[in-house]
Amino acid sequence: MHKVRHKEIICSVAAIVLLYGAFAFSGIGCPIKFVTGISCAGCGMSRAWLSVLHGNLREAWNYHPLFWTIPLALAVWLIRQRLNKKMLNISLFIFAAIFVIVYIYRLLDPADEIVVFAPWDGLIGRMFSSIIYLLRN
Repeated sequence: MHKVRHKEIICSVAAIVLLYGAFAFSGIGCPIKFVTGISCAGCGMSRAWLSVLHGNLREAWNYHPLFWTIPLALAVWLIRQRLNKKMLNISLFIFAAIFVIVYIYRLLDPADEIVVFAPWDGLIGRMFSSIIYLLRN
C-alpha cells in the first residue's frame, strides 16, 4: 500500500516538474497568467526559492513574501496523520487566509511588479480583442 502511494507521489511530482519545464522553455511561464493575464497567488514563488538557494533572502522576499511558508506547509503535510483533524483544518485555513490576504495586497499594490492584473494581456483578453476587432471591420 505504501509503495503504491509513494509511486503516485513521485509520478505526480515528476509530472509537475516536466509540465513546469515545458511551460518555462516555451516562454509561457505561468499558465494561469498566460491565459488570464492575471498573476496567481503563487506568482514569484519559484524565483523566490531560486533567490534563497543563492543566499539572497531580501530578493526572495521581494519575489514572494511567503516563500518561507512552503517548508512549513510541507512539514504539516508530512505529519498530517499525527495531527488532530481540527488542528489540521485550522492550519490549512490559516495558511490559505494568509495567502489570500497577501495576494490581494500584492494585486492592489501598484508598485508590485511581480503580481499583475492585466486581463487584456492574457490569451482570453487578446482573443476577445481580436473578435471585437473582426466584428468592427
